[in-house]
Amino acid sequence: MQHESSRPLRIGELLRRELSTLLRVEVNDPRIPEIVIYDIVVSKDLSLAKIYFSYLGIKQDFPEGLQGLHSASGFLRKKLGQRLHLRRIPQLQFIVDDTEVKSERIERLISSSK
Repeated sequence: MQHESSRPLRIGELLRRELSTLLRVEVNDPRIPEIVIYDIVVSKDLSLAKIYFSYLGIKQDFPEGLQGLHSASGFLRKKLGQRLHLRRIPQLQFIVDDTEVKSERIERLISSSK
């Protein structure tokens, strides 16, 4: 059983490494700023990869960046298929990880209420 649960983790790490490189080197969409991929959670059946990321240096909501990533997902899946040689490349779902922004806002609220 441990082997089955570790496979999505290994695939997620491979995807994180390759996506980071692809986004930095091969994607030229001006809507996509530099991003940091924090985590990738791959479903047990390897059909979906949830990619948690944050924009580098951008603190506010940035819907154009998310649209650009969704537009580039087909291109990224094709490139991942060429590089990783997996039987199936999962669908890519990009999710903005805004926990840092939320924690800063909570800290400001706490300090202003003192």
